[in-house]
Amino acid sequence: MATPDSLSVNALFSVAGKVAVVTGGSRGIGEMIAAGLLANGAKVYISSRKADQCDATAARLAETYGGECVSIPADLSTMEGIASLASAVAESETQVDILVNNAGVSWGAPIEEFPEKGWDKVFDTNVKGVFFLTQQLLPLLEAGATEDDPSRVVNIGSIDGLRAPIFDTHSYGPSKAAVHALTREMATKLVKRNIILNAIAPGPFPTWMLSTGVGGGGDVENTDWDGVARTNPRKRVGTAEDIAGLTIFLCSRAGAYTIGETICCDGGVAIS
Repeated sequence: MATPDSLSVNALFSVAGKVAVVTGGSRGIGEMIAAGLLANGAKVYISSRKADQCDATAARLAETYGGECVSIPADLSTMEGIASLASAVAESETQVDILVNNAGVSWGAPIEEFPEKGWDKVFDTNVKGVFFLTQQLLPLLEAGATEDDPSRVVNIGSIDGLRAPIFDTHSYGPSKAAVHALTREMATKLVKRNIILNAIAPGPFPTWMLSTGVGGGGDVENTDWDGVARTNPRKRVGTAEDIAGLTIFLCSRAGAYTIGETICCDGGVAIS
């Protein structure tokens, strides 16, 4: 039976002392999630392709939010990069409690000109990378997982995997729909091994990727986010509190009975 202590916010939503891996953690949504985990007492490993940016973000996050943030650069579109990240984490940790598969890429071109490499690069990173990194981290995810305290995997999909995307990113939406389907498929298998999988489908957040799509050229600070916000039912873009809060829910006791779901974090775009 529940007790006052077990129903407290601290008990329900704590991730303190957990070891987390956040891919694509050097900027955007991945950085926001890493910040939220650090601020709440987790040790966080972040990974991205660009070593300098990954190192700088890890140092900045540790300084700003406290705790330990470790940079492990890796290209998760390749099996070699996936193996290097998994082995580097295994050299330092005996278990991983939280894996956030956030690393993702997009490719834009008119349908008549869309290249094969624009399809392969997106699916290799967004789908293949999610599956095989989870696979290679299974021993660490299982090591500390129990029935009472399962380990967690959160896959970052997209509302573009739930509805037709606005931009000419013809492989991106299908790749994110595949992430949602993969989450359901893997969740049914891994829940029996005390590993819980769910997905988040973000909408508009102030990220480099979205900035390139809305005419900001990747200049996140100077993109017209107010213009983007005007098209959103909530009249704003997402914040770190939005995405970190949902991730912490899924990774804490509060989310321990939520399995294989894809939860929108989009201000109402997908249902509108």
